[in-house]
Amino acid sequence: MTSQPPGEPGTQAVPTCYRHPDREAHVRCQRCERPICPDCMRDASVGFQCPECVAEGNKSVRQARSVFGGGAVAAPRVTWALLIVNVLAYFVETIATQQVVSRFAMEAGFVAYRHEWWRLITGAFLHSPLSSGGFALTHILFNMWALYAIGPELERRLGSARFLALYLLSALGGSVAVYLLSAAPVVGASGAIYGLFGALFVVGRRLGYDVRGVIWLIGLNVVITFTIPGISWQGHLGGLVIGAVVSAILVYAPARNRNAVQWAGCAAVLLVLIAMVLLLPPFVFNDFHGIPDFYGYRG
Repeated sequence: MTSQPPGEPGTQAVPTCYRHPDREAHVRCQRCERPICPDCMRDASVGFQCPECVAEGNKSVRQARSVFGGGAVAAPRVTWALLIVNVLAYFVETIATQQVVSRFAMEAGFVAYRHEWWRLITGAFLHSPLSSGGFALTHILFNMWALYAIGPELERRLGSARFLALYLLSALGGSVAVYLLSAAPVVGASGAIYGLFGALFVVGRRLGYDVRGVIWLIGLNVVITFTIPGISWQGHLGGLVIGAVVSAILVYAPARNRNAVQWAGCAAVLLVLIAMVLLLPPFVFNDFHGIPDFYGYRG
């Protein structure tokens, strides 16, 4: 028998996949030209590419962003998470009203003298207990409806992380205002909700929308705040002011170094709020001979 000269039919080796050497590969990657088997073929604009070239190409693709620099939001998950946390907190509160509200409601004296700092945030996730009577149920219903109505739009405009920062700083702003100006125990997400009202106005102005409806919304709620007994105007207005300030930082940050400016601005607001609590005494001091009756909590 005589061997066939190189290059004649039947003598060339069948190419194999560079990732799976035991598999035949009759297709080459359009970018690197390495042979790839069917399992490694990735659709490209022309032909197929290998997994490594696809991953490398994705690195150079600009990720979708929200209007003001945050990541694009397909579903407002932060809004839904906040709704769930508030509702779950109210469920737990309903089961053990005295213990939960007394331990976690916002009250200036406990923050100042017992250093129960968590009250500055936890009070914003509680609401008037059913056992307090009056408009107790409407308290959480209105706040959750407002969060459901305007939260998703703001989250899509700002991005999830920035929206969460806005919500929490607004809640903290409301608590700090209560700390400085009120002796009454306070519960409710209203400070955060009013912060979203303020943000809705600022975002609308920045985008050139007609914001007269938002002005009416804010005005009506401010009137309600001062006309219905048992409402903490301090928490409402504190949240409104901080929400407007934080949203202004987020939407008016210059395009250059926008992320750094936005997060530095939010950090500055946080530091100012913390300093106000640490350096300033509460406006009215409470008597600490016992835990206040939760029936007197404001929203």
